[in-house]
Amino acid sequence: MEILTPDDLKTKFKDPWIAPYKKVITMVDDDQVELVEYHPCVAGSEWMVYQYKRTSDLVIDSKRDGDRHIYHLKIGKANMNLKPSFSAAGIEEVSVEEDEVKIVHAGLAGAGVGAAMCRGMAQGVKRVELYDIGGGSKVGRAAVVTPKMQKVVIGVDDTDTKQEGATWTLANNVGMELANRGFEYIDHVTCQLYPHNPNKTQNCVAIALVFAVEQGRRDELVEKTCQLLKKDTLSEKTAIAVLDGFKVPAKLRTYAEDTKKSMMYVEDAEKVAKEVGVQLVQVTGAAGEIGALAALGLYNDLKEAVKVYY
Repeated sequence: MEILTPDDLKTKFKDPWIAPYKKVITMVDDDQVELVEYHPCVAGSEWMVYQYKRTSDLVIDSKRDGDRHIYHLKIGKANMNLKPSFSAAGIEEVSVEEDEVKIVHAGLAGAGVGAAMCRGMAQGVKRVELYDIGGGSKVGRAAVVTPKMQKVVIGVDDTDTKQEGATWTLANNVGMELANRGFEYIDHVTCQLYPHNPNKTQNCVAIALVFAVEQGRRDELVEKTCQLLKKDTLSEKTAIAVLDGFKVPAKLRTYAEDTKKSMMYVEDAEKVAKEVGVQLVQVTGAAGEIGALAALGLYNDLKEAVKVYY
């Protein structure tokens, strides 16, 4: 076994068949890990997403979004039987030790190259434990070690008025500013709410901002989000809701679906938030709690989040 940092890998492997991944992020929620990889190819690799779920029973789910791979993983070990074309690459092991996550990748030919050298050069990787160098007909195996992070999803609503403003743009600008301050801004999700709400400004949507957060910085993220929103909001009803981790409780999902189809009230939001352990913060008022909480319930289901119910 050889232990190499990203800089070590870049020095040792300068071959034209190395395509470094852009970034690797690992977030932990109880006994599961969410692995986010930014692939070197413009449109990402649907092949990789397909093969990993097919080959390893540690992969609960996998999907591609542009050049980004997202894997939901179980902690543990898998016995993989690699076969060219049919089961060419997968994850052998997922483990969490103190402040680190270790994921062992294995693959045949080009997938083996990706397992070690390509991933190992990415931003966010601490080191790689290189077991076997892939390429050609050989198996490549390596453990990619990354910092243990947590997922924090912040729902935002009611920042505009009937005369001016837009919640989706302000929320994104807040996310970008937080990224400038060292937070990992992963996603921005628009959630359509009840279109017949008489209190809406126009389109009636709320926003979920998704972050990967270093240990110990969660409260700082929430505090700075509130500060930025309070500085620029145009509404006296602005509020946020905060979901820790990537699992959406069933009761929260149901609340979100109901908020898309019917009128909901502050009392409903506060009751559900308390039951599922979601933090609500009134930035300038309470009414925004309704939509902010709903956005959390659908942040991981984009097709349902944008759907309009008549």
